[in-house]
Amino acid sequence: MEFTEKDNIYMERALQLAALGCEWVSPNPMVGCVIVHDGLIIGEGFHQKYGEAHAEVNAINSVSDKSLLRNATVYVTLEPCSHFGKTPPCADLLIQHQVNEVIICNKDPFPEVAGKGIEKLKAAGIKVKQGLLESEGLFLNRRFFKAHTVGLPYITIKWAETADGFVALPEGKPLAISNSTTNINVHRWRAEEDGIMVGTKTVKTDNPKLNVRLWPEGRNPVRIIIDKDLKLDRNVNVFDQSQKTLVYNFHKNEKLENLEFIKISPEDFLINILKDLKSKGVNSILVEGGPQLIQSFFEENLFDEIRKIKSDLVLKDGINAPKVSSGIPLTETKRILNDQIFIFRR
Repeated sequence: MEFTEKDNIYMERALQLAALGCEWVSPNPMVGCVIVHDGLIIGEGFHQKYGEAHAEVNAINSVSDKSLLRNATVYVTLEPCSHFGKTPPCADLLIQHQVNEVIICNKDPFPEVAGKGIEKLKAAGIKVKQGLLESEGLFLNRRFFKAHTVGLPYITIKWAETADGFVALPEGKPLAISNSTTNINVHRWRAEEDGIMVGTKTVKTDNPKLNVRLWPEGRNPVRIIIDKDLKLDRNVNVFDQSQKTLVYNFHKNEKLENLEFIKISPEDFLINILKDLKSKGVNSILVEGGPQLIQSFFEENLFDEIRKIKSDLVLKDGINAPKVSSGIPLTETKRILNDQIFIFRR
């Protein structure tokens, strides 16, 4: 399908807008919308928060002269929805305003939509094109697409290591490795994911809070604790019920106000946890556990992305950092003061 350079510019803008909803729209996808009339942008919007208005609604509401919509082209990063969910169908809204053309980045994999929005628009006589900047849209919503095509959450594994490859002191005691600015960035990463996972040893040695206190404009992820034999003291921070917490174990089911213990069979333990999390609307997870938990993800090939923070600190001895397989491509590098960040994506 043929697209012009101007089409690319307008869709790039729609993708920029979509990304603004990163921390607040899940389990919905990020969506941006740009409305163009006679070569000028007359309206734009994005999905800002789960349960609130979709991108097309916000874009149309921003158009001061609604009569222009009849001759307008709508650029939207994801196929307009065709069903009643938290909000009415966006396809119906576009039909109501009799827009001239809709150009779509990605088809929606969600079964309630999955082409039905496009069919509805075409049936109403609206011109529809799809596939503009498709790969960019797939990357932006990689968490959403994996959840709805594979049926598992998108897994990002993160750790910080010293210049000589250690993650902790020899006896396992925690060590401040990354700098304070990098730590703020890590809390922003947490806000971008639905869940954050650690194991028993990390809770025992670090007593983490696993929140976004350094990035207060973000939302706290669901805390996911692997405590197979329920060895953790109930006074640790992750049990304070300040945010939703799920504890996967071999022994019991128990549900409190903001804390749930979930019994999982030892057989296929990790994959069954991920399936259960997906069923609970957790579409993405940041794994911040220690080398043992990370290794289990590596061994079962259950990860999509790795973020390795490497500082200039030299320890000379300690707990070895995980090793990234040579088959995982390095796709991005950046520096935050004295820390280097290496991002690997499959």
